[in-house]
Amino acid sequence: MRIGVLTGGGDAPGLNAAIRAVVMRAHALGHEVFGIADGWAGLLGENLPRPLGVREVAGILGDGGTILGTSRTDPRKDEASRRGVLGSIRRAELDALVAIGGNDTLGVANWLHEQGVRVVGVPKTVDNDLSETEFCIGFDTAITVVADALDRLRTTASAHHRVVVVEAMGRDTGWVAAFGGLAGGADLILIPEIPVTSDDVVRTMKRRRAMGDPDILVVVSEAVEIKGLEAETAVDRDAFGHVRLDQRAIGAILARDIEQRTGLEARQVVLGHLQRGGSPTAIDRLRATRFGNAAVDLVEAGRSGVLPVQRAGRIETATLADAVRETRRLSDDYIELVRRFAGLLP
Repeated sequence: MRIGVLTGGGDAPGLNAAIRAVVMRAHALGHEVFGIADGWAGLLGENLPRPLGVREVAGILGDGGTILGTSRTDPRKDEASRRGVLGSIRRAELDALVAIGGNDTLGVANWLHEQGVRVVGVPKTVDNDLSETEFCIGFDTAITVVADALDRLRTTASAHHRVVVVEAMGRDTGWVAAFGGLAGGADLILIPEIPVTSDDVVRTMKRRRAMGDPDILVVVSEAVEIKGLEAETAVDRDAFGHVRLDQRAIGAILARDIEQRTGLEARQVVLGHLQRGGSPTAIDRLRATRFGNAAVDLVEAGRSGVLPVQRAGRIETATLADAVRETRRLSDDYIELVRRFAGLLP
């Protein structure tokens, strides 16, 4: 069997570990693997996928990024692109595809499944917002970066008696901000799942300083709407129509509002692509290996339109349609933890 593999959407630590697992498991079963460059864009040009053997993936387990490259290309945007992708799959004589990505990449994979292409997904997104799975590749590394940043920022905030606002990724959910903020001991975590006003934040800052806190660390998710504050609205959109949340500058706007209304010196730090870059944690390496291995087993079993997911620590199977149907919000138990340990003060 000829199996194509690609990585789409934003890069995430653990992608190379997943590619390695796909290649090694497929070759162990006697199949050929072909790497598709730059996500779905690699099926829109004239270049054919390149063979990937065990030698090509040796030593990449702990590497960040993706040896295949990635892009935010949506081949469903027009009829010519739709025909181009289907034609490239036929021309490369691929019997199946393994698509490693998040909501958008797997949405395209589900469309291809509906067109009769055998395709299996692998859940990857630092935002951890895919339905049907507890965790995705890249998430553990991202929250580790947030927690480590808070550990480092605590000392400088304490030395200068400052408020430091740390802006974290997360798209429309609070998974990264909540997990990273709780692990790093943030004093206040602002996430889309908990409504908040600028008055709430100012009151909390004043109360914390009155309680004797020499330093205050605030983690804000990039998509948070804070009533009373206007984030930047002149922002770009990506190929899938999503707002470029990094351009909203919510961290900088919040830090400025805190300083102006409380008199406390405030600084902002945008972690940005630091959360995507670098070597994956051990957990992300293992998770990627389990998902990649399971994806090939699903292809071997003749399955399509599905992906391996993690539930209660076990690898199970879900449909692509269910996985991308809606954004998975932060669960109630973690929302309550945020309220108790890093919530707004009365």
